[in-house]
Amino acid sequence: MTFAAALLAPLALLLPETGDAVHPAPAAAREYAEWHGHVEEITSQNQNQVRIEQRMTIRIVPRPTPRVNVLTALPDSEVESQLVERKMAKCVPVSAIAGVQVNGPSNLILFLRDQRMVTAALERSCRARDFYSGFYLQRSTDGKLCVDRDTLLSRSGANCRLTRFRELVTAED
Repeated sequence: MTFAAALLAPLALLLPETGDAVHPAPAAAREYAEWHGHVEEITSQNQNQVRIEQRMTIRIVPRPTPRVNVLTALPDSEVESQLVERKMAKCVPVSAIAGVQVNGPSNLILFLRDQRMVTAALERSCRARDFYSGFYLQRSTDGKLCVDRDTLLSRSGANCRLTRFRELVTAED
């Protein structure tokens, strides 16, 4: 194969088909395929096919812990309210998640943009401390993070499925 044919063969694949006229595109493409070890027959049917695959990975970052100033942290209000868990839907929109924080041996707290907090329980074999620096997840077609469907990938390499969502609300007396 000549140097010119090696350079022009990929460009020849881009030329459009024009009726029954004889043109060098299939021959040049065949030479290029043979040169690079592709011995399958190149026809005009698959020369114009393009396959584009797209995969998006979403990163959820840890929520920064607020720094407490000792002088301003003096109790000037009554006792803080206590949070309790309440049942909620099995899915959370990924776009609503603002941050994450570890909570116990197998729970994460998801902070949502609308000021709600959701606890996400991980599988028994997973440790929440693997997710101290956030997690990655694959974008789903519906744009939601769902229980028993989606898998979280920690930056350290751990894969964990979600088993339960609970919303944290203040306890009403």
